Amino acid sequence: MRWILAAMLVLFSFLSIPTSADAETKPFIIINKAVNKLAFIRSGKIEAVYPVATGVNTLLTPEGLFTVTVKAKNPYYRKKNIPGGAPNNPLGTRWIGFNAKGTDGRVYGIHGTNNPSSIGKYVSQGCVRMYNRDVEQLYEKVPIGVKVVIVRSNEPFFAIGKRYGAL
Repeated sequence: MRWILAAMLVLFSFLSIPTSADAETKPFIIINKAVNKLAFIRSGKIEAVYPVATGVNTLLTPEGLFTVTVKAKNPYYRKKNIPGGAPNNPLGTRWIGFNAKGTDGRVYGIHGTNNPSSIGKYVSQGCVRMYNRDVEQLYEKVPIGVKVVIVRSNEPFFAIGKRYGAL
Protein backbone atom coordinates (compact mmCIF):
# COMPACT_ATOMS: atom_id res chain seq x y z
CA MET A 1 0.00 0.00 0.00
CA ARG A 2 2.82 2.41 0.89
CA TRP A 3 4.56 1.84 -2.45
CA ILE A 4 1.34 2.75 -4.29
CA LEU A 5 1.03 5.97 -2.31
CA ALA A 6 4.71 6.79 -2.90
CA ALA A 7 4.35 6.10 -6.64
CA MET A 8 1.30 8.36 -6.84
CA LEU A 9 3.14 11.18 -5.05
CA VAL A 10 6.06 10.89 -7.45
CA LEU A 11 3.70 10.86 -10.46
CA PHE A 12 1.76 13.93 -9.28
CA SER A 13 4.96 15.83 -8.48
CA PHE A 14 6.13 15.34 -12.08
CA LEU A 15 2.78 16.56 -13.40
CA SER A 16 2.81 19.78 -11.40
CA ILE A 17 6.42 20.91 -11.84
CA PRO A 18 7.07 22.72 -15.12
CA THR A 19 10.19 21.47 -16.80
CA SER A 20 12.73 23.64 -18.55
CA ALA A 21 11.61 22.01 -21.81
CA ASP A 22 8.07 23.32 -21.19
CA ALA A 23 9.35 26.86 -20.61
CA GLU A 24 11.44 26.67 -23.75
CA THR A 25 8.55 25.69 -26.02
CA LYS A 26 5.76 27.94 -24.74
CA PRO A 27 5.45 31.31 -26.48
CA PHE A 28 5.77 34.40 -24.30
CA ILE A 29 5.37 38.15 -24.89
CA ILE A 30 7.31 40.89 -23.11
CA ILE A 31 6.30 44.54 -23.51
CA ASN A 32 8.77 47.08 -22.15
CA LYS A 33 7.21 50.50 -21.77
CA ALA A 34 10.61 52.12 -21.10
CA VAL A 35 11.61 51.54 -24.72
CA ASN A 36 8.16 50.95 -26.29
CA LYS A 37 9.10 47.58 -27.72
CA LEU A 38 7.52 44.13 -27.69
CA ALA A 39 9.56 40.91 -27.73
CA PHE A 40 8.06 37.63 -28.89
CA ILE A 41 9.75 34.60 -27.35
CA ARG A 42 9.32 31.05 -28.61
CA SER A 43 11.32 27.90 -27.96
CA GLY A 44 13.49 29.73 -25.45
CA LYS A 45 14.65 32.36 -27.95
CA ILE A 46 13.75 35.94 -28.71
CA GLU A 47 12.23 35.43 -32.15
CA ALA A 48 11.18 39.00 -32.94
CA VAL A 49 11.20 42.50 -31.46
CA TYR A 50 8.62 45.04 -32.62
CA PRO A 51 8.14 48.76 -31.94
CA VAL A 52 4.90 49.62 -30.11
CA ALA A 53 2.97 52.55 -28.67
CA THR A 54 1.80 52.48 -25.05
CA GLY A 55 -0.19 54.66 -22.65
CA VAL A 56 -0.04 58.42 -22.75
CA ASN A 57 0.98 58.23 -19.07
CA THR A 58 2.68 55.46 -17.09
CA LEU A 59 -0.54 54.37 -15.37
CA LEU A 60 -2.64 53.74 -18.47
CA THR A 61 -0.91 50.63 -19.83
CA PRO A 62 -1.09 48.26 -16.85
CA GLU A 63 2.07 46.49 -15.69
CA GLY A 64 2.11 42.87 -14.60
CA LEU A 65 1.77 39.32 -15.85
CA PHE A 66 -1.35 38.62 -17.90
CA THR A 67 -2.82 35.95 -20.17
CA VAL A 68 -4.10 36.24 -23.75
CA THR A 69 -7.82 35.45 -23.58
CA VAL A 70 -9.29 36.82 -26.83
CA LYS A 71 -8.15 37.14 -30.44
CA ALA A 72 -9.99 38.82 -33.31
CA LYS A 73 -9.36 39.62 -36.96
CA ASN A 74 -10.62 43.04 -38.07
CA PRO A 75 -12.00 43.84 -34.61
CA TYR A 76 -15.12 45.94 -34.14
CA TYR A 77 -14.48 49.20 -32.23
CA ARG A 78 -17.32 49.34 -29.72
CA LYS A 79 -16.59 52.78 -28.24
CA LYS A 80 -17.42 54.57 -31.47
CA ASN A 81 -19.41 51.89 -33.32
CA ILE A 82 -16.80 51.45 -36.06
CA PRO A 83 -16.95 48.16 -37.97
CA GLY A 84 -13.93 45.91 -38.28
CA GLY A 85 -11.92 46.52 -41.41
CA ALA A 86 -13.05 50.15 -41.72
CA PRO A 87 -10.16 52.53 -42.54
CA ASN A 88 -11.10 54.77 -39.58
CA ASN A 89 -11.02 51.86 -37.08
CA PRO A 90 -8.29 52.70 -34.54
CA LEU A 91 -7.84 49.00 -33.64
CA GLY A 92 -6.33 48.18 -37.02
CA THR A 93 -6.50 44.66 -38.42
CA ARG A 94 -5.93 42.43 -35.35
CA TRP A 95 -6.75 42.29 -31.63
CA ILE A 96 -4.88 40.15 -29.09
CA GLY A 97 -6.69 40.77 -25.80
CA PHE A 98 -5.31 40.01 -22.35
CA ASN A 99 -6.87 39.94 -18.89
CA ALA A 100 -5.35 43.05 -17.28
CA LYS A 101 -7.00 44.51 -14.17
CA GLY A 102 -9.51 41.67 -13.94
CA THR A 103 -10.93 42.23 -17.42
CA ASP A 104 -11.82 39.52 -19.92
CA GLY A 105 -9.50 40.48 -22.79
CA ARG A 106 -11.90 42.89 -24.46
CA VAL A 107 -10.63 46.03 -22.67
CA TYR A 108 -6.84 45.77 -22.86
CA GLY A 109 -5.07 44.38 -25.85
CA ILE A 110 -2.27 44.40 -28.36
CA HIS A 111 -3.71 45.68 -31.62
CA GLY A 112 -2.98 47.32 -34.93
CA THR A 113 -3.64 50.95 -35.68
CA ASN A 114 -4.96 53.28 -38.34
CA ASN A 115 -2.36 55.82 -37.16
CA PRO A 116 1.08 54.31 -37.89
CA SER A 117 2.87 57.55 -36.95
CA SER A 118 1.87 56.86 -33.30
CA ILE A 119 4.11 53.78 -33.03
CA GLY A 120 7.04 54.31 -30.70
CA LYS A 121 5.21 57.00 -28.74
CA TYR A 122 3.22 57.25 -25.51
CA VAL A 123 -0.23 57.97 -26.90
CA SER A 124 -2.72 55.17 -26.14
CA GLN A 125 -5.43 55.00 -23.51
CA GLY A 126 -3.96 51.74 -22.19
CA CYS A 127 -3.64 49.32 -25.08
CA VAL A 128 -0.46 48.39 -26.90
CA ARG A 129 -0.47 49.51 -30.53
CA MET A 130 1.56 47.94 -33.31
CA TYR A 131 1.95 48.45 -37.03
CA ASN A 132 -0.74 46.37 -38.75
CA ARG A 133 1.85 44.24 -40.60
CA ASP A 134 3.59 43.46 -37.28
CA VAL A 135 0.45 42.60 -35.32
CA GLU A 136 -0.69 40.36 -38.21
CA GLN A 137 2.59 38.39 -37.92
CA LEU A 138 2.32 38.19 -34.14
CA TYR A 139 -1.36 37.19 -34.27
CA GLU A 140 -0.53 34.04 -36.24
CA LYS A 141 2.10 32.97 -33.68
CA VAL A 142 0.13 33.63 -30.48
CA PRO A 143 -2.40 31.09 -29.22
CA ILE A 144 -4.95 31.80 -26.49
CA GLY A 145 -3.28 31.25 -23.12
CA VAL A 146 0.06 32.88 -23.94
CA LYS A 147 1.52 34.91 -21.08
CA VAL A 148 2.11 38.64 -21.55
CA VAL A 149 4.32 40.56 -19.17
CA ILE A 150 4.30 44.34 -19.25
CA VAL A 151 7.13 46.15 -17.48
CA ARG A 152 8.92 49.46 -17.40
CA SER A 153 12.57 48.46 -17.15
CA ASN A 154 16.09 49.37 -18.20
CA GLU A 155 16.96 45.67 -18.40
CA PRO A 156 17.37 43.94 -21.78
CA PHE A 157 14.64 41.56 -22.95
CA PHE A 158 16.93 38.62 -22.24
CA ALA A 159 17.13 39.50 -18.52
CA ILE A 160 13.39 40.10 -18.25
CA GLY A 161 12.68 36.81 -20.04
CA LYS A 162 15.01 34.91 -17.71
CA ARG A 163 13.28 36.41 -14.67
CA TYR A 164 9.86 35.22 -15.90
CA GLY A 165 11.10 31.78 -16.98
CA ALA A 166 10.60 32.40 -20.70
CA LEU A 167 14.31 32.04 -21.55
